[in-house]
Amino acid sequence: MTDDGERRARVTLSRVVEPGDEVCGRWVREVGAREAVRWLSGGEGQPRGMTDSRWAGLRARAERADPEGDLGRAREAGVRFVCPGDSEWPAQLDDLGDGRPLGLWVRGLSSLRIWALRSVAVVGARACTEYGAHMAATLGAGLAERGWVVVSGGAYGVDGAAHRGALGAGGATAAVLACGVDRPYPRGHTQLISRIAEQGLVIGELPPGDHPTPSRFILRNRVIAALTRGTVVVEAAYRSGALVTARAAQRLGRFTMGVPGPATSSLSAGVHELLRGEAVLVTDAAEVAELVGDMGELAPDRRGPVLPRDLLPPGAQRVLAALPARRPAAVDAIARGAATTTDDAVGRLYELRALGFVERHGDGWKLTRQASTSVRDDREGR
Repeated sequence: MTDDGERRARVTLSRVVEPGDEVCGRWVREVGAREAVRWLSGGEGQPRGMTDSRWAGLRARAERADPEGDLGRAREAGVRFVCPGDSEWPAQLDDLGDGRPLGLWVRGLSSLRIWALRSVAVVGARACTEYGAHMAATLGAGLAERGWVVVSGGAYGVDGAAHRGALGAGGATAAVLACGVDRPYPRGHTQLISRIAEQGLVIGELPPGDHPTPSRFILRNRVIAALTRGTVVVEAAYRSGALVTARAAQRLGRFTMGVPGPATSSLSAGVHELLRGEAVLVTDAAEVAELVGDMGELAPDRRGPVLPRDLLPPGAQRVLAALPARRPAAVDAIARGAATTTDDAVGRLYELRALGFVERHGDGWKLTRQASTSVRDDREGR
């Protein structure tokens, strides 16, 4: 476990350093969190690659940092601070290198590390269509029923639908926020995020009370991508934060998936662009689980319905196909069409009559009404 001094130093830095700052991340890696705080408080040194003005800005922030106060407010809100080195720290976040979080504020009772081992991100448009909301909720429920943790950003649209789908199935879900986990955002999702905290996990890099900004939303997405085995995008325009998550997942070597939409929909244009690249097309939770899951987690084979004529032996199928759709035909004409002998054709015709496919009309044979419709549809590819 991380000792108290290291934890307080990282809490201080979470108030000073913006998420995903790789210059500061390299600095903390090289000198350590406690030494970094000492530098900020007036010790000798300045991180390499950092301008004087930026360094002055960080030091000004550090003067206002109150790690004990932040930890106290977190305890009151039922929030804990998880650091690299803690048993609960998800090791896959280390794939972010110097851009990994300094620590994560976590609200909820479950183990973040255990949940992250079997998690999938479902992200997409905030202003999604009914189709997008339906697909996100269905994926969330299906993945939860298969024992997967559904991770998203708690936003309106696809995010909220995915969370609700998992919760409705009685499963596990985690929301990664771009603000303090004690102040739900967006406000309209206060009840949803509170429910996620009770049944799942609410996670964030920013200390209690901190507010979201556009850049923090974008940087939050790298945590979603790194935390999970794969990312599914449901509806995303060309300029979409969901695509940022998907591209981060690709850079990290995670699976990237997309749910297709109408070719004319601008909200699916970004997804289709992903699918033209390295992303994999998925349509349900079984296909997602097959891709990101363990060996043997296979999606069922997809095929059309099995019709009665599909069960006929090949010879009978050829004779059936040789009958015209609407008029009777003589046996010799049927035999020629089926490339067989007259005697064989007669035997097959009586077999087909017993099964209800054909009927005799004088010296000719004709498809029954039901068989005629079925064969016509098959020939027309319906």
